[in-house]
Amino acid sequence: MKKDGNYLDKIPKVNKKWELTKEGVVEITVENKGMFHTIAQKVFKKPRFSFIKLDEYGSCVWQQVDGVKSIYEIGQILKEKHAGAAEQLYERLSKFMGILEQNKYIVFVEKEE
Repeated sequence: MKKDGNYLDKIPKVNKKWELTKEGVVEITVENKGMFHTIAQKVFKKPRFSFIKLDEYGSCVWQQVDGVKSIYEIGQILKEKHAGAAEQLYERLSKFMGILEQNKYIVFVEKEE
C-alpha cells in the first residue's frame, strides 16, 4: 500500500482553462457537461460555460500552480507577497487546494527527480 506522505509536499497542476482579467484576478472557465446540464441549457437557457473569479489570494496561489512547485513552496510565495495571508496559512491553503482538487480544477502530479 502506497503511503501518501505530507500533504504540503504534493505538487498541484492546473486542470482547467483560465485567464488573467484586466483587474488582475484569475478567471477559471468551467464547461457545464452532463445530461442535467444539457437539459438545463436547452430548457432553461443556462450557459454552457461558467466563469469563476478568484480573489487576490486565490489568484496569487493559482498563478503559482505549475506542476513543479509543492503546496509548501506556493505557501511561502503567498506569505511573501501578501503579509495578511500569514495567519493560519497552511490550514487555509490545504483546504483551498482540497476544494480545487475536489472540483477537478487541479490534479496532483508526481515529483520529477
